Amino acid sequence: MEKAKLDIIHESKHWLAVNKPSGMIVERNPFEKPTVEDLVWEYLEASQKRPYLGIVHRLDRVTSGVLLLAKRKSALRHLNQQFAERTVTKTYLAILAKAPSPKEGVLKHWLEKDQQNKIARIFEQAGAKRQKATLHYEVLREVDGLFLTQVRPETGRFHQIRAQLATIGCPIVGDEKYGSTFDPAHRYIALHASKLAFTNPETDQPMEIVAPMPADKWWLNFT
Repeated sequence: MEKAKLDIIHESKHWLAVNKPSGMIVERNPFEKPTVEDLVWEYLEASQKRPYLGIVHRLDRVTSGVLLLAKRKSALRHLNQQFAERTVTKTYLAILAKAPSPKEGVLKHWLEKDQQNKIARIFEQAGAKRQKATLHYEVLREVDGLFLTQVRPETGRFHQIRAQLATIGCPIVGDEKYGSTFDPAHRYIALHASKLAFTNPETDQPMEIVAPMPADKWWLNFT
């Protein structure tokens, strides 16, 4: 099996951004290797003793794209605060086998996490255990009956993008859990965290990190 490689998009003294591959989990655990955390730790350890590494945010195993990690505690605090205050702009790309109607709009639902089945349930009305979930979407291109769609979530709920798109009859390609019947693949769906816009914790200036689309499978039609 080919050894997993670390794809670093940007690195500074205090933090770095990687392009996470689909199929890989973010945090270390005793049952699976490698994780993104394993790869970044090995990379940092090669040039310094006892490096610091903090996980700023997470992406689902099946999702690829921009992931931020902190090399200093101060950077972790700064970035965590931005995510908590929702001042980070997250842009995703998704490939759908059916175009939403209209092709540009806003989805507003209430989401409840089903802990037992590890799935998000979507509702039209508020409820005791439900959280508001809002996202903006826009179909960018169509190729051979597949639709490249840009998604900007306002909220960061569990499986939000996957569940909300499925609720309107447009599950992400490969996402069997949410109803896709289009060419499912193990540990992989056509959802990519393409861009993060935030404040650089070192300079307090606006920063934008972009992860190129995966060069495989469904994405090749749109590159």
